[in-house]
Amino acid sequence: MKPPLKFLQHYPSELQDKIRQLQSQNMLGDYINQRYPHSHTIQTDKALYEYSTEIKQAFLRNTPLLDKVHYDNRLSIDHHALGLNTAISRVQGGKLKAKKEIKISSFFKTSPAEFLRMIVVHELAHLKERNHDKAFYQLCRYMEPNYHQLEFDCRVYLLWKAETKDVKTEKIYVTLENIPKK
Repeated sequence: MKPPLKFLQHYPSELQDKIRQLQSQNMLGDYINQRYPHSHTIQTDKALYEYSTEIKQAFLRNTPLLDKVHYDNRLSIDHHALGLNTAISRVQGGKLKAKKEIKISSFFKTSPAEFLRMIVVHELAHLKERNHDKAFYQLCRYMEPNYHQLEFDCRVYLLWKAETKDVKTEKIYVTLENIPKK
């Protein structure tokens, strides 16, 4: 039995085998680029906040306003942290106030536009549904009907990027090993 693929371990083995086949042929990038040829222009925290607020207002008007939405360099794909939804509670004037904050991994600054939308939708859904249960995924599909396909393809994208990163790191390592020692 083959070990499960990183990022895809909960998917059926037949689907993982198809991705392994693409991986062995070095075609993961082609698969992603063919399906998602366009990147996005949302590069600043301000633009990300406006983008997220537009989606929130279209689908979740009755949820609390977002206090902050920003890219975060500390969230990494290596630790499966693509986005984070937090409520920071503070006492102000004798009242307890909760600030709603969404952090999106900076990794998504260079991703296809659809993957940024998918991760923003995911984090916005947590404003209403805290757990990853049936109601949560129904809400995700309400905001983005193609949510499940985008999530799967985003995982393939993560696998491809992690693989590409490892190859680059290996080449640098080999190059350093070949430098003569003084």
